[in-house]
Amino acid sequence: MAVLESEADLERIYGAFGAVGEASTVKVADHITPHYRRFLEAAPFLALATSGPEGLDCSPRGDRPGFVRLADPRTLLLPDRRGNNRIDSLRNVLRDPRVGLMFLIPGIGNALRVNGRAAIDDDPDLCASFAVDGKAPRTVMVIRVGEVYFQCARALIRSGLWRADAQVDPKTLPTPGQILAELSEGRVGGETYDAAWAERAKQTMW
Repeated sequence: MAVLESEADLERIYGAFGAVGEASTVKVADHITPHYRRFLEAAPFLALATSGPEGLDCSPRGDRPGFVRLADPRTLLLPDRRGNNRIDSLRNVLRDPRVGLMFLIPGIGNALRVNGRAAIDDDPDLCASFAVDGKAPRTVMVIRVGEVYFQCARALIRSGLWRADAQVDPKTLPTPGQILAELSEGRVGGETYDAAWAERAKQTMW
């Protein structure tokens, strides 16, 4: 194994493939353009990356398409829906406001990426404006956009993520209940956990 130790090492390897093409740089904007807004409005899922003293965190966020609201071309609003209540991402934002978001749209190869700085707002009126089925998020993340750009489709094409024939049979993987039972030595999880999950999720979705 030959571990690279400098940017010069990277340039030696990757520089042989030529200079960075203009399309890789001109696509970067410092605000949400009309075209990028259409991606936001269609996206039902994103991965939220944050950083804190304990390390890094990357958390899934999903909701109805367009769940991330455009307050203005440089400001996004992300409601914090119910989850496991660990609030790792929120703790990180309080201590390091830098965030990265990657939006995915089913069937679309290009991803949308946003980097910026975030704050957490619990204004009752703001939270209420994101209510679904009468249930409002506890907080809303206010994200100041630093840069936004699309990511090309190569990764999703290689992975076959949206292909029907690439779907994995859930029965070939361990269930959450099995994982929990093993790690807790049987204190939590197991078949009862798996059997109750669908109804539990239904009752706590929003």
